[in-house]
Amino acid sequence: MGVEPVVMATRRALHFVFKVGNRFQTTHFFRDVLGMKILRHEEFEEGCKAACNGPYDGKWSKTMVGFGPEDDHFVAELTYNYGIGHYKLGNDFMGITLASSQAVSNARRLEWPLSEVTEGVFETEAPGGYKFYLQNRSPPQSDPVLKVTLAVSDLQRSLNYWSNLLGMNIYEKDEEKQRALLGYADNQCKLELQGIKGTVDHAAAFGRIAFSCPQKELPDLEDLMKRENQKILTPLVSLDTPGKATVRVVILADPDGHEICFVGDEAFRELSEMDPEGSKLLDDAMAADKSEEWFAKQNKPKASG
Repeated sequence: MGVEPVVMATRRALHFVFKVGNRFQTTHFFRDVLGMKILRHEEFEEGCKAACNGPYDGKWSKTMVGFGPEDDHFVAELTYNYGIGHYKLGNDFMGITLASSQAVSNARRLEWPLSEVTEGVFETEAPGGYKFYLQNRSPPQSDPVLKVTLAVSDLQRSLNYWSNLLGMNIYEKDEEKQRALLGYADNQCKLELQGIKGTVDHAAAFGRIAFSCPQKELPDLEDLMKRENQKILTPLVSLDTPGKATVRVVILADPDGHEICFVGDEAFRELSEMDPEGSKLLDDAMAADKSEEWFAKQNKPKASG
């Protein structure tokens, strides 16, 4: 591609976006099984300009959950579309790995299904079928979330994109196992790329991984992607959150169609401040949401994404 590798120490891994069909079950998993906190909760009356909630126009909500503040933890963004109860999974998202003996202990106590895949590492699933790998040990860093694993169809092509264009450092590379570990800094959550045979299928549950960078870098990043003929899903746009900071974002897609959000760091730090009312706002929204009851009365299943 003719692009020199760059080191982007000012960039941060922020979160992974999951579409969820059942907020009660999902909240139970993240809050009670994994032991994460509700960091903030926001309700929206119409779809997001950057398709944060997927290709849906209706009412939706966003809940950020993590082990600590978004300033220095990799968290999960749970997006819920009110009319949709299930999303078809593809083979694109291969799992999140975290180190927490507490999460393993919680899962056992709550009888949440666990299966040991290697010594001290347990596989479990969040509602909706999203895989999590729990290492039965204390976290080696302040954030227990260690890596997000995504499937790729051509590892070298993906490394060119993520390292040469997006400036990620390559921490590990194993040609034989067709995997590589990348990141922006030693103490941040890493991105693991795992080669698979065939094509990467995002189905309807397709997620999105988010990073921040200084806001002034966003136009240059967009220009670089244009010059390199790479896909831009949403050109640079401002996103509003009621009563909170407005952020600038650009949404990209890698060669396998994985969605990538880059957001201006300065405004995002303001937007992502922990809300002490977050847990109550989520609980109130779930209590007010009568959609499950309505569908049950109509004797209909909720729509599938």
